[in-house]
Amino acid sequence: MKVSTREARADGARARDGGRRVRTLVADIGGTNARFALADADATTPLVDDSLRTYEADRFPSLADAATHYLTQAGAAVDEAVIAVAGPLEDGQARITNLPWVIRASQLRDTLGLRRLSLVNDFVAQAMAVTALSAADVVPIGDVPARALPSGDRHGRDRSYAIIGPGTGLGVGGLLRRDGRYCPVESEGGHTGFAPESDEEIEVLRRLRARFGRISNERLVSGAGLSNLHHALAQIEGHAGEPLAPAQVSLGAERGDPLCLRAVALFCRIFGAAAGDTVLTLGAWDGAYLTGGLVPHLLQALQGPGFRQRFEGKGRLAPTMARVPVIAVVHPQPGLLGAAAIARAAVSAGPSGNA
Repeated sequence: MKVSTREARADGARARDGGRRVRTLVADIGGTNARFALADADATTPLVDDSLRTYEADRFPSLADAATHYLTQAGAAVDEAVIAVAGPLEDGQARITNLPWVIRASQLRDTLGLRRLSLVNDFVAQAMAVTALSAADVVPIGDVPARALPSGDRHGRDRSYAIIGPGTGLGVGGLLRRDGRYCPVESEGGHTGFAPESDEEIEVLRRLRARFGRISNERLVSGAGLSNLHHALAQIEGHAGEPLAPAQVSLGAERGDPLCLRAVALFCRIFGAAAGDTVLTLGAWDGAYLTGGLVPHLLQALQGPGFRQRFEGKGRLAPTMARVPVIAVVHPQPGLLGAAAIARAAVSAGPSGNA
């Protein structure tokens, strides 16, 4: 009887793993980095910590090349994968928003010799990560304490959470608990239009419109956004040179540079306004989770008054917003954790997947 390459790999993986269920490849693909790990969907903590690897995505011509490189380095054989990508999905295909890769789920599954592959939006993974976070992985922003997520039973009221986070871009999603199950909500809410709320922000908007045309929240609340804000403020002050890189702005703020401090403070206020708008849009009264690569680096600034003031400052809804918890995620790899949580949920739900 002829055995396919996929079946041979799966059988070999099971044999090396003592007959237990094969671990799952999980990946978090952003505009800058490609992160990979293994997940054990049967474990209480699904992400296998010592399996993490991060690569610069532009080193590889395709996701298949990057994944193959990881599996070879890790000496791992898998027959399932959950791949989270920074971009919209349509008919099992994704284009990375800030990277020239086109990913086709069925083609990638066959190239890697997998039995099943799930391709999801990166903020679907970020949302599902919330279900696997520990107390050490989160820090409250403001005085409203975080509320423990209810267990998976079907009793108790429904819950709704907003997920928003700046990295290479600005990701926005949601997490709903309905009938005891957690359901992630995919969106491209980072591309909603920026609404200035002060004279300074109006001046910043004028300068950014001259460079980019339409200005979304992502133009301001992201790594590049921090650089854009600093450059616009420098122009307003009449001494703009070449734009600084985001890391230079944050480092300058740490060293007390007045303009860098001003840019970081403005970033936090605009981030707070965008997060509050996301809560209003989703009715996410149970909490907003801040995630993404910039959050741990700007944690101290986010804990200042500016973020929470703009988060709550929603006119007639301000008293309601004042009761909504805001939780900063400081887990080092929430995207991978979320992909592992998706793998665990798939085991509980039975066979499924988009490829």
